[in-house]
Amino acid sequence: MTIFEAAQLVIQAGAIGNNGEIMVLDMGKPYKIVDLAKDLIKLSGLRVNKDIKIKIIGKRPGEKLFEEILTKSENTTMSKNKRIFIAKLDQVDKVRLNKQLSELSKVKSKKMIINKFKEIIPEFKHDS
Repeated sequence: MTIFEAAQLVIQAGAIGNNGEIMVLDMGKPYKIVDLAKDLIKLSGLRVNKDIKIKIIGKRPGEKLFEEILTKSENTTMSKNKRIFIAKLDQVDKVRLNKQLSELSKVKSKKMIINKFKEIIPEFKHDS
């Protein structure tokens, strides 16, 4: 997807959305960074791993390989535009959340903090 296409989707989503709705954009097929690098090298008239080497060094701490746009518990409905969806999110029990956050503020150990996060956010995963 080009920057122009992405900008158009964002503008259209802004026009479609009402009352703080969360809009999810279909950005098209994912593209691997290594493939992008190879294409750029070739388009420059050079040869991959001959003129310019590609070195894969792995992911950095905290870096994710895949972006989860929505969790399984969230649903989307199609908008007027087939590439823009409206997220239907569950309502948050604010009293319960405030109680959990108050409890979290009193936790001292890293392990207890992680367990409390898992309780508050079921989708939370921690790389130990």
